[in-house]
Amino acid sequence: MALINGFHLKNIRGDVLGGITAAVVALPLALAFGNAALGPGGAIYGLYGAVVVGFLAALFGGTPAQVSGPTGPMSVTVAGVVASLAAVGVPRDLSAQQILPLVMAAVVIGGLFQILFGILRLGKYITLVPYSVVSGFMSGIGVIIICLQIGPLLGITTRGGVIESLSTVFNNFQPNGAAIGVAVMTLGIVFLTPRKISQWLPSPLLALLIVTPLSILLFGETSIDRIGEIPRGIPSLGIPSFNQYFPIILKAGLVLAVLGAIDSLLTSLVADNISQTRHNSDRELIGQGIGNAVAGLFSGLPGAGATMRTVINVKSGGSTPISGMVHSIVLLIVLVGAGPLAEQIPTALLAGILIKVGLDIIDWGFLLRAHKLSLKTASVMYGVLLMTVFWDLIWAVLVGVFVANMLTIDSITETQLEGMDADNPLNSSNVNQFSDTSLAPEEKALLDRCAGNVMLFRLKGPLSFGAAKGITERMALIRNYKVLILDITEVPRLGVTATLAIEDMVQEAKNNSRKAYVAGATGKVKERLSKFGVNVIGSRKDALLAAVNEIA
Repeated sequence: MALINGFHLKNIRGDVLGGITAAVVALPLALAFGNAALGPGGAIYGLYGAVVVGFLAALFGGTPAQVSGPTGPMSVTVAGVVASLAAVGVPRDLSAQQILPLVMAAVVIGGLFQILFGILRLGKYITLVPYSVVSGFMSGIGVIIICLQIGPLLGITTRGGVIESLSTVFNNFQPNGAAIGVAVMTLGIVFLTPRKISQWLPSPLLALLIVTPLSILLFGETSIDRIGEIPRGIPSLGIPSFNQYFPIILKAGLVLAVLGAIDSLLTSLVADNISQTRHNSDRELIGQGIGNAVAGLFSGLPGAGATMRTVINVKSGGSTPISGMVHSIVLLIVLVGAGPLAEQIPTALLAGILIKVGLDIIDWGFLLRAHKLSLKTASVMYGVLLMTVFWDLIWAVLVGVFVANMLTIDSITETQLEGMDADNPLNSSNVNQFSDTSLAPEEKALLDRCAGNVMLFRLKGPLSFGAAKGITERMALIRNYKVLILDITEVPRLGVTATLAIEDMVQEAKNNSRKAYVAGATGKVKERLSKFGVNVIGSRKDALLAAVNEIA
């Protein structure tokens, strides 16, 4: 029996079990992310987001087994939005009823941007981010989460970004012993719970169930900060505020959209790998966008595909979008019926859970060995990490992608131009000293007959604008020879900039009364050269024969 969007009920038992298990994991994380993003009183908005985004992203998304909800990157970004608004004079106190509608406006805009990304079919491009950039960014997010939780872990109230938060801890260092006690118990549980137990009862939930009542018994209800009053019932529809802060809200929405898209699609790749399926990137973006846009209308924290919850869902039997929807329904039931119990959860407990999340997000495997693999790659990764932590999330990714692509182009260009140096006897009149040995015996014999009067350049691979500079730099060598042969037999694609460089090289040869032959071009490469007025001779051997006749 099939439902809408290709849903199937044949795995309903596995989907229900997977959804319930994912919800158990999601509950403490949603509360923790809400508290981290919006400060005291914000935990409930994380739960709202988990319910709305989780249900709608599953219903309309393109990754069957994916479970969505608040994540580290999205929560860190929301915390940045709060800090940005506070910097221009908006009160941080949620009870002032000013900052929450502004933040939710950014969430709605972010969702609309994601829908637009999907409609424009940008999904395949968003995942084309170098691993060094992704690794640095995710590790930076992990560091931010840890830094922002140091204050709550010690019982010190903090606000703002990494530097402001750490400065507050340093300048107002008056740790609360009870908060530290709660944090230590939480860290002990999340780190030391045996795997056999955590498979059935996730360690974050175990910490909630054990540490919350212990904190009341040992420290009372007022000695440490707690979540506090939680609104009863289903979240109500609210109208986001678009006012004089619209430029800040628009930028924040774009950042949320981009980071949410990257976060979700990377998790989609993980889901594909473990479930042996193939996701639809553009449809996934539309589903995530619908979820986030609606979440903003119901005061929910923005979300994305959540890797840990998705993996647990699949391993528990979930395989269709039904599992993600069940996960949200379970959280909604908890939201309606367990509000009073959640009010007693200490913020230090949530901080302990997030410390573990932050450490798990950091890409330790790559972080500790990147410098052994490639200094350039390590530089990009560490640079993105530092920019993410101390500057700006979106600029860290943009700068990282730009630098990584420039390094890649430089590396590819070196490969493309290898033949230009290998076949050119720069410092010798003996043509037999060519380092390249791939010429056929007949071609070598023809080259020998030219007695050092021929400059043979061979280009390899697709030629982009990066190769143009290398071609241009070698133009001055033309005047030292009577004949130039430019062999592009192994060039399957020719960019416009590289074509112009070849045209200039041929023209330079003519200006110096030298003969120039472009050999081996076929198909679209030959067609492009013809459009630029460059004549092409059949093959490298034909060009060498023509050179012998020219010199003779």
